[in-house]
Amino acid sequence: MNMPFRTAAMAVPSDAPGAHEAGLAADAIRRRAGDRFARPVCGIVLGSGLGGLALQVKDAVHIPFADVPGFPAATVSGHAGQVIVGRLDEVPVVMLAGRLHLYEGHAPAIAGYPVRVLHALGAPVYLASNAAGGINRTFAPGDLMLVADHINLMFRNPLHGPVQPGDERFPDMAEPYDAGLRAALHRVAHALGIDLKDGVYMGLLGPTYETPAEVRMLEKFGADAVGMSTVPEVVVARALGMRVAAISLITNKAAGLSPAPLDHAEVLQVGREAAERFQQLVTGFVKELATAGD
Repeated sequence: MNMPFRTAAMAVPSDAPGAHEAGLAADAIRRRAGDRFARPVCGIVLGSGLGGLALQVKDAVHIPFADVPGFPAATVSGHAGQVIVGRLDEVPVVMLAGRLHLYEGHAPAIAGYPVRVLHALGAPVYLASNAAGGINRTFAPGDLMLVADHINLMFRNPLHGPVQPGDERFPDMAEPYDAGLRAALHRVAHALGIDLKDGVYMGLLGPTYETPAEVRMLEKFGADAVGMSTVPEVVVARALGMRVAAISLITNKAAGLSPAPLDHAEVLQVGREAAERFQQLVTGFVKELATAGD
């Protein structure tokens, strides 16, 4: 039986939120924040176990995903599912405490939708963070990896379908992660005495962890870390012309590289242990962005 490559399940839902809905969501967030809203220097997503940075935001307004037009509620443990507006060390930011994953059943366009809202709020920079398994054999749990590039083995793209207003139809992905932002993060890390690795992030669909055979394959493909998020968001951000940086917290050695079994509780625990270094790095980064924009 002949089977088409693009199945109905892969099609873009007719009600998938786009640029118009992102504008409505941004308006709703501004109304909720009131006079505490200021144009953000950076939009930040907090991955699994990294939500503690939200506690450092001053004059914070917390808005549940469910209260933002177009956002489904977050369902993953370790993801608060909130939009947070406020100031990080006096720098205006907007944070997403949690994200939308393809493995939750969301279409790629929905997984990338929160980035459209950050852009509609005026954020010129998107900083993603995530929890990832270490494939590079020199990486250890607790390491922070600056993403230099990614490989998309989710085989899903949030730009499928009609082009959205303001999107580049064929975004150039020669440099998805901005070299200037990466240099700034390295400067901040060096000043703070933080060992910041560099590597390639491999995006897989999930929600299962990889088998040892799959990890050996990914290692041959050139991946240094593997996770189940980030890639759809980065694709949307680049289509919108946003500058992008991403930090992976290496929470464990990937399957076959350690005798220990993998579980999500370990991801959250390593995130708690790395929280201070991550918070210092991101805070220093947004301060440098603000200074550069003066």
